[in-house]
Amino acid sequence: MSDTTTMTTPAHDEPADTTPILTIAGARAEIRLNRPRHLNRLLPDDLDALMQLFDTIETDSAVRVLVLTGTGRAFSAGFDLGKVAERAAADAAQPSAGAAFEVVANRLEDLKLPTICRLNGGVYGGSTDLALACDFRIGAEGCEMFMPAARLGLHYYKSGIRRYVSRLGVDNAKKLFLTAQKIDAREMLRIGYLTALVPMKRLDSEVDALANILAGNAPLAMAGMKRAINEFARDQLDEAAADQRARDSMQSAEINEGIAAFKEKRAPRF
Repeated sequence: MSDTTTMTTPAHDEPADTTPILTIAGARAEIRLNRPRHLNRLLPDDLDALMQLFDTIETDSAVRVLVLTGTGRAFSAGFDLGKVAERAAADAAQPSAGAAFEVVANRLEDLKLPTICRLNGGVYGGSTDLALACDFRIGAEGCEMFMPAARLGLHYYKSGIRRYVSRLGVDNAKKLFLTAQKIDAREMLRIGYLTALVPMKRLDSEVDALANILAGNAPLAMAGMKRAINEFARDQLDEAAADQRARDSMQSAEINEGIAAFKEKRAPRF
């Protein structure tokens, strides 16, 4: 059983399902969830693969921005509760379904580089938190979301609930979690779940434009400010570390280049 009961019928010409696919082009990395036959439902192997891909991306200094998206007509149907719980039951060392997914979502949120979720379609269950863990979410018209935890009898993991509350507010978090009702793209934009909503034909150009902006900014400064913003949202700010990063930035190569570029009226080269 997955987070959502929506299923698709495999077409003969559909590609085989695989674990997430990583492509890197210049400063941009893209991870694509790749189980379109089942609306990119996430299996235990996918969670393992995502953790490995995050490590690969973060250790590549040339990569400045990550885009997360899905193959086909949906972003993701969420995690497969049955499969993840089955693996946990077979091996006591494995985390529960919620805990396994929680680790992945938290790791994504804590990536040093900025992240964009390209919502090419519906986003359901656990994948709604995966998208929330990204810094930006750009959705195509026609996308939708719902969080069916209450309908499934599942108490969601605490950091996922915290992300909903800190990003969407208490009232919206209650509505989404406690009613388990589906909302459309316009409502997703209204409550702040989406950063931007565009026609499908403009989705790639909108994502590209934001990715180019982020890739062109100072990586160390962005990483430090992203960390501080996330810590503020969790009410866990490391004040000493944030102060030290701010002081260090005033003597960094980044600020020297930024000031030089401003004076010379050119784009900075970080």
